[in-house]
Amino acid sequence: MSDLEKIKNLRQSTGAGFKDCSSALKESDGDIDKAIEILRIKGVAKASKKMSRDAKEGVMALSGDEFKTSILEVNCETDFVAKNEDFIDFVKELADLNNLVDSDLEKLRKSKMQNNNSVDENLVTMIAKIGEKITLGRSKTLKNDSSKNYYYLHTVVKDNLSKLAVIVTLNSKENIDRVNLFGKQLAMHIAASNPLAISQDNIDIKIIEKENELINEELKNSGKSDEIIKKISVGKINKFKEESSLMTQDWVMEPKKKVKDIINELKIDDLKIIDFCRFKIGE
Repeated sequence: MSDLEKIKNLRQSTGAGFKDCSSALKESDGDIDKAIEILRIKGVAKASKKMSRDAKEGVMALSGDEFKTSILEVNCETDFVAKNEDFIDFVKELADLNNLVDSDLEKLRKSKMQNNNSVDENLVTMIAKIGEKITLGRSKTLKNDSSKNYYYLHTVVKDNLSKLAVIVTLNSKENIDRVNLFGKQLAMHIAASNPLAISQDNIDIKIIEKENELINEELKNSGKSDEIIKKISVGKINKFKEESSLMTQDWVMEPKKKVKDIINELKIDDLKIIDFCRFKIGE
């Protein structure tokens, strides 16, 4: 194999530039495997410098089927890179692996990709190739043998990659069009309304306490009596819980009704919202 062919093969397998490949081959005396290792080591050096920068752009990658569905967040520094074909192909493969390991990021990092290198190794190579910090962010898998998942992608970058992704799990023995339509619409509702929990009782107590603290701070200098402040505070926190709970939110497609009203109107006794997940880049 000529030197030029070796350089071409090395570029295809690593994505590194011509000069870097040529230099690595000289250093390895023409051994491609050693050259790959050399480039990887150099890539680590380059990547480590980039890891101190902010990576607030990227995509949410959806994978799986209606019974087991996953979302994986992969961050980069610019929206330009988020639309790069190499980045997109890399994230798509990551998304499938993430679904296999049930969104366990530690297992994902150790998983082997198609080129037989681990995710962590390929991540370093991708950082060196693209020139931006790339990180794995949030991940979530929803699965239940007796339930069905519905999803919605907003601001789609390509195929299963978007800027905002939602999965919602419904449980019902009725596999009818009305249930399927409601599942799709509910995923869209969650994307738009960003609920914190299914019901008010499920909202994290720390979030309630923090909101209460902010409300009291706001009212403290109002000049009103403590009794009036307490009544206003209770009203505001109840309103916050109502607007933050999926079941008591105004239905986006018919705001005069609540989500729970729409469910009641469907008259499907066993229909139940089991879980949901909403991830948006930058939040």
